Amino acid sequence: MMRRDDHLLVLLAIVLISYLSVSNAAEVVGLPKTGLVRQFYKKHNTCDDLEEYIKHQVKLFWTNDRSITPKLLRLVYSDCFVTGCDASILLDKPDNSEKKAPQNIGLGGFVFIDQLKKVVEKRCPGSVSCADILMLAARDAVHLAGAPSYPVLTGRRDGLHSSAASVDLPSPSISFTDALDHFEKKGLNLLDMVTLLGAHTMGSTRCRYILDRLYNFNGSKKPDPSMDKALLTELRTKCPKKTRKGQTDPLVFLNKNSGTKYNFNNSYYSNVLNKQAVLGIDQLLLTTEDSTAITQEFADGFEDFRKAWAFSMSKMGSIGVLTGDQGEIRRNCRLTNADNPNL
Repeated sequence: MMRRDDHLLVLLAIVLISYLSVSNAAEVVGLPKTGLVRQFYKKHNTCDDLEEYIKHQVKLFWTNDRSITPKLLRLVYSDCFVTGCDASILLDKPDNSEKKAPQNIGLGGFVFIDQLKKVVEKRCPGSVSCADILMLAARDAVHLAGAPSYPVLTGRRDGLHSSAASVDLPSPSISFTDALDHFEKKGLNLLDMVTLLGAHTMGSTRCRYILDRLYNFNGSKKPDPSMDKALLTELRTKCPKKTRKGQTDPLVFLNKNSGTKYNFNNSYYSNVLNKQAVLGIDQLLLTTEDSTAITQEFADGFEDFRKAWAFSMSKMGSIGVLTGDQGEIRRNCRLTNADNPNL
């Protein structure tokens, strides 16, 4: 078991990578070697100012709708954790696509990615993958919300298929052991899991994902004893045990400290320590000494969280990527080129 001092050394190593080149950082702290590089499109002279185009468009959208940040982060997570970071989450076909899977009902941000793709296609036709556009847009949106701007390695290509049969995104009520196993299967570790769950400092969730915590925790017909009593009362008011006929499933903020401001900060970790996490998986960060130590460290120090976030996002963005001659560069993010009637 890692001691608290060991975690501090790990965090210190993460801080140091900000002073190293990405290629050296991969050797120092184990970023996977995927064939992705910095400024891929500039180096290959296919779309020199791509990142500036995307940054400008993201700022325009974010100024009008800050909720674009958690929406894009969720798209990245849902994409990378299934078949890899190949933009398969964006495909409309087949009927059992990842986009239409029960776990992904309510995902947003698709229209924004469509508009980004149109802008990029006008400037650099047939050159830039939807997978890279998604990763760059998420980076820029979360930076506007308060996260550090970090290098996104590019050169991804788009997947040729999407299948709900392979969707294995975990339930918010998953056990801590199963959640960690889910991350480890993707090449991520405990530090990455605690860090990436920090995305829940923004955004919202449907009541159906927390009803068990509010009314029938582990089949006990009682609420989750780990939930703060005041939060329980508040959430029960917003999330009745049963919705009335015709009533939509209500939305609740994952972090009321962020709310409609959609600020990226470390208040999520303070909420966890105070038993005020909305999702069950978040409250489980206090399950082990190791996860508790990291949670406390992030609650105490925003800079540690920011640096860890940049590194773990880079790691997640390397899961199952397609490069070289693999996959394709879609002209429409919703359709493979073979299904695109305009090609």
